Amino acid sequence: MDRATFACSTAFFRDYSSSSQGAFCLPGGHVDFIEKVESFTYSDFFRDYLIPNHPCILSAKFTEDWGSRRNWVTWDGKPNFDHLLQKFGEAVVPVANCDVKEYNSNPKEQLPFKEYVKYWKEYIKNDYRSSRGCLYLKDWHLSRAFPEQDVYTTPVYFSSDWLNEYWDAIAVDDYRFVYMGPKGSWTPFHADVFRSYSWSANICGRKKWLLYPAGQEEYLKDRHGNLPFDVTAPSLQDRSVYPRYNQSQPPVEIVQEAGEIVFIPSGWHHQVYNLEDTISINHNWVNGCNVAIMWCFLQDELAAVQREINEWKDPMDDWHLQCQLIMKSCTGIDYKEFYNFLKVIAENRISVLENGLDDEASAKNTPKAAISTLGMLHAVFDLKRTVKVLTSLSANEDFKKLDLTSLSPPPEALLHHLKAAIDTALL
Repeated sequence: MDRATFACSTAFFRDYSSSSQGAFCLPGGHVDFIEKVESFTYSDFFRDYLIPNHPCILSAKFTEDWGSRRNWVTWDGKPNFDHLLQKFGEAVVPVANCDVKEYNSNPKEQLPFKEYVKYWKEYIKNDYRSSRGCLYLKDWHLSRAFPEQDVYTTPVYFSSDWLNEYWDAIAVDDYRFVYMGPKGSWTPFHADVFRSYSWSANICGRKKWLLYPAGQEEYLKDRHGNLPFDVTAPSLQDRSVYPRYNQSQPPVEIVQEAGEIVFIPSGWHHQVYNLEDTISINHNWVNGCNVAIMWCFLQDELAAVQREINEWKDPMDDWHLQCQLIMKSCTGIDYKEFYNFLKVIAENRISVLENGLDDEASAKNTPKAAISTLGMLHAVFDLKRTVKVLTSLSANEDFKKLDLTSLSPPPEALLHHLKAAIDTALL
């Protein structure tokens, strides 16, 4: 991060209200297409897309040297099933049935990868029909299962990735996925985990995206407050069921070609179709630009849980704790883990500021390498955003009702350390 970008980001977030995503909009529905790698810098992406929360498309030139682009695709642009079976045939993968709706999502099963490929080949041979339905391999943690494989390198624009930095540190999970599916497979209407950013690269095939800027989803809810499963369904025209649908704006539509990367802004709902047999790589990620949106999402989720079990508040001694447990089961995180999430990110940045950039670490594919590559000012920016959100978390009444004695260091001590580190770095 250069000084001009640091100054720009500091000025923007000084006046930003995290309680309102209304500031994040896309005038005119235009999505920028970035053609040249050599003329597009990290600061360009940070200033023009991360901060204002706008989508963009990176051309196939940004992925042309990936191993998956070379090895996973045949000469005519189709999935290279032989190579994939050789490398991953014995793996067990999650597969969704796009033709079945259960609890507003597609049911999943675990299948051997070789069985899924066999199904896929037969599906193509039978003119994309099968008694088993349209099966879509989704959310496969391939990088975690096969770290030695030469699949891809995360573009520098997406390298400030707090989600995967944290989950890698605790060795529990990650938010790096591979998707593989036949023509006609699709993902229903949704926003990404924690209202995170996402980036999605097509290794082969084509996708159609329907994007709704943050806030537009409110007009798509039915009279009970539920979001639609399919935003193209004719039932949305029924005003007795969807009373505000006519106030919604048309979606931003993108057709993503092979090799291209789509950047999906934080909090944007979307629906996605595979127009051809398609393989893609996707990351969900949070950083200093959208961590406040993540925090707002968690507060909204907890409030929804509290409303749902409000009748048990008086007879239940540990009602506040139960609300946290339910929220974690639904979202994957509770307030105390969110504190630990912020702490891990902050401590990694403090280490960089106190010990300096590590040239050796910069050459490796690790979170420390990403921090070193992005520079000292980026570490300061991250700390400033962490302080902002941690201050809000510490003052939150629901957080203060929890047993915080297990948190080390205590929130007040961590905040003091962060502020001191920022002051020292800016001297």
